[in-house]
Amino acid sequence: MAYTVVWGFGNTVNGFANQGLKVVVSWMILFLFYFIPYTLMVGEMGATFENGAGGVSSWIKETMSSKLAFFAGWTFWVVNIPYLAQKPQNILIAMGWAIFQNDQLTTMISPMMLQLISLGIFMFFMWYAAQGVSALKRIGSIAGSFMFIMSILYVLLVLAAPYITEAKTFSYSLSWDTFMPNFNFEYMTTLSILVFAVGGCERIAPYVTNLQNPDKEFPRAMIVMTAMVAVTAVLGTFAMGLMFDPNNVPKDLMMNGAYYCFAKLGAYYGVGRAFVILYAICQFFGQAATLAISIDAPIKFLLSDVDPKFVPHSFTKINEKGIPVSGYKLTGILVSILIIVPALGIGDMTTLYIWLLRLNAICMPLSYLWVFLAYMALKRAKKAYSSSYYLTKSKGTGFMIGFWCFALTTFASLMGMVPYGVEMYSSTWWFQMIMNVVTPVILLGIGLIFPILARRERERLGETA
Repeated sequence: MAYTVVWGFGNTVNGFANQGLKVVVSWMILFLFYFIPYTLMVGEMGATFENGAGGVSSWIKETMSSKLAFFAGWTFWVVNIPYLAQKPQNILIAMGWAIFQNDQLTTMISPMMLQLISLGIFMFFMWYAAQGVSALKRIGSIAGSFMFIMSILYVLLVLAAPYITEAKTFSYSLSWDTFMPNFNFEYMTTLSILVFAVGGCERIAPYVTNLQNPDKEFPRAMIVMTAMVAVTAVLGTFAMGLMFDPNNVPKDLMMNGAYYCFAKLGAYYGVGRAFVILYAICQFFGQAATLAISIDAPIKFLLSDVDPKFVPHSFTKINEKGIPVSGYKLTGILVSILIIVPALGIGDMTTLYIWLLRLNAICMPLSYLWVFLAYMALKRAKKAYSSSYYLTKSKGTGFMIGFWCFALTTFASLMGMVPYGVEMYSSTWWFQMIMNVVTPVILLGIGLIFPILARRERERLGETA
């Protein structure tokens, strides 16, 4: 379960698209010095605050303050806005590959028209989420299971292809130069994609206390999961190196790479387009389910454990179906802006897609920062907390581990703001740079307004009482 929460085939594709075969060393460094301590500190937090209904915001509330807990919850919700803005694109791309078995759908229509269609898709799923998403959840779960199985089969079948088929593949030497990255400025701008890929394990935390012996079983489970993720990432990268020239990666690999992989795999084994059609259908339903759930769950999660002092009562109201209407409206406004505005300054769909994916890699890790802050606060707390599992009982060592992960995440997000793959200082470069800086500032800044609105609402009600 932990594996499927954290990892997906798209992470392998994005890593290869950014760094080629050199991403192998990057993955190994990140897994050893970031992912393992990240997961283990999440385990300690989950075991320490096992009754915290609000997850990370509950951890912040216990170790720091209610106000910071609100901002943590706000961050976890608002960083989903770029994520929601890209999901309709993924649905369109999957639809195109399922129907045409190529990228024709996204190349024959202008970017602005595609974004307007994406907006229509988003609005439909926002309406659908308000009706209840149980049926789509089941379909999405099945589709997700199929995609997981297909990603494993992909690795095995590609690595076996040179030996059991007549497939013509690329070759590369297993040498230092092939896999060792150049740790230059350009490399640093790609780190956010990798950090984005391995984040989100705080969703595993509630299950720590379900183990019979958390002190031994949880770290063992996390190490096994890390090994599984590492093997999948490394072997998946090796497999992609056989399919694509690592020194001449297609520009649209981050957008269409997974489909190219299964299209080529079908050609290797003489089954035509069967693999890519099956993958596209699974991707379509998986992305649709994720979109509907991601519209509904984060806003409800934000409001489930929020202190009313920091959110206006009008924002927390729910209708007869249990839907926070004001929260849905704000989600719709922010996502609509983020779908349409970029199309005004970015002229082709591939560049637009890659930019939005990189924006996700800037914004989403900002939520991870609260995990590390909570862990540092736990280790600095004067109150003695008991737990069934500890990453380390040393307060100093624990604080330094939390600080290291916090610093690396911050650095990766800041470096990710520098546009990658476009001509430096061109109009597109400046447009992306401005959007990369302004978007997270505005999204987080809106959260600063809510406590002010809540205070004014209380004052107004007090005056009229």
